[in-house]
Amino acid sequence: MSWAEIYPWRAPQPGGPVIRQVYDQVRAAIHEGALKPGGRLPSSRDLALRLGVARASVVAAYDQLLAEGYAEGRKGSGTYVCGDLSGVIDLPAGPPPAETPVTSGAGIEASMGFVDLQSATVAFSNGRTLMDARALDAWSRSTRRALRTLGPADFGYGDPAGALRLRGAVADYLRAARGVVCAPDQVILTSGAQQAVDLTLRVLLRPGDKVWLEDPGYQPTWYAASAAGARTFGVPVDRSGLVVSAGVAMAPDARLAFLTPSHQYPLGVALSMGRRLELVAWAREAGAWILEDDYAAEFRYAGAPLPALQGLKGGDRVIYVGTLNKALFPGLRLGYLVAPRELVGPLTATRRMVDRQPPTLTQAITLDFIESGQFAAHIRRRRIAYKAQRDALADALERRLGHALEVDVPDQGMHLIAYFRDGRSDVEAEAAAHACGVTARAIAPLYHAAPPRAGLLLGFTGFPASAMDAGVARLAGALGA
Repeated sequence: MSWAEIYPWRAPQPGGPVIRQVYDQVRAAIHEGALKPGGRLPSSRDLALRLGVARASVVAAYDQLLAEGYAEGRKGSGTYVCGDLSGVIDLPAGPPPAETPVTSGAGIEASMGFVDLQSATVAFSNGRTLMDARALDAWSRSTRRALRTLGPADFGYGDPAGALRLRGAVADYLRAARGVVCAPDQVILTSGAQQAVDLTLRVLLRPGDKVWLEDPGYQPTWYAASAAGARTFGVPVDRSGLVVSAGVAMAPDARLAFLTPSHQYPLGVALSMGRRLELVAWAREAGAWILEDDYAAEFRYAGAPLPALQGLKGGDRVIYVGTLNKALFPGLRLGYLVAPRELVGPLTATRRMVDRQPPTLTQAITLDFIESGQFAAHIRRRRIAYKAQRDALADALERRLGHALEVDVPDQGMHLIAYFRDGRSDVEAEAAAHACGVTARAIAPLYHAAPPRAGLLLGFTGFPASAMDAGVARLAGALGA
């Protein structure tokens, strides 16, 4: 039940920002308990009439409440007080999360030293995103338009590489935003970046082939390369990214080099231009391939986005991988790869065998969302919001844990690294944080041959700025600080 209909809403007073007054009034009602979790808020039109203000002012206030976690949008229903306010209002701590039953898949992940933290809804799990009210409304409109335009043929089998119009829209976006050199027929749609990587490994590798992998690096790719029968070589990473000369010394005849050059996972460093040119030259001379994972490239907070490695001269040896799941929302399940022309046929054929094709309805909705201009607008808004969330987390860490942690604030991406000043075990810290209901990923297990440095990986994009203090307070408690 919602009491919003009879709540004594007050008209804004002259002299102060209207949007802020509307926001403060709703927020205060939530804090006071007058508006309960899950209760429906008045429509923006209705509240604007009651307050005697422009509807746009109410929409802007609601957007801020949505971004901060006080409210949530429900498709076709309206705006509601968030059902879980623990991230923004101090509530008694609940019991620690239940242990996840071990399955065969979980056993494989545990044996490789990584677990699925992206699905967690507690601070500070990585890979989570926030959709604001305008994006949700726009997505709903795109869905309705897509349903009206789809014909009988669209519900049957389609091109395994994806609908050509959507591939063209992705190509246009990559050319404009990332400097990628490609045509629509070089784009192959996937369920995400990991499937794109898996397809590439299936096509390019034979048992015994040598592969460069970043050390430390993304564990699922290490597992996928090992499962393909490759001989893996951990190439160290420094402040300028992958140390190409070390890779050449280890395995000059490697078949493939996998890396995250724009925002290295997990350390967040960018591959320098000198290293980029060195890497491309090695691939050309060795007849090797480069697999460029450009995850989270949309979210850069200082300066212009770094150009993709694929766009450099010699980029015809690069397979470029990206995803819409982090740009929009993980449940979308749409990613892409840009293939050199000689690999388009083999990769498309493998895509057909593995997963047949991307879902036609999802493609149609996404195409409308992009062509209507909503995708670009959403990215702009998210950059602003995620920067504020990053800064709020960094500030809270400095205030509460600055004596124990050295915070490395990134210029790009969806997470930051906090290094332990005293060299304590980050694995033990991760377990202690988990027991307190906080996700703090230890980075030491992501190292292979390189000497590890103890630190915690903390995601910031899935949680409103106002939730950071509470999350850091729990983390401080877990660390005994």
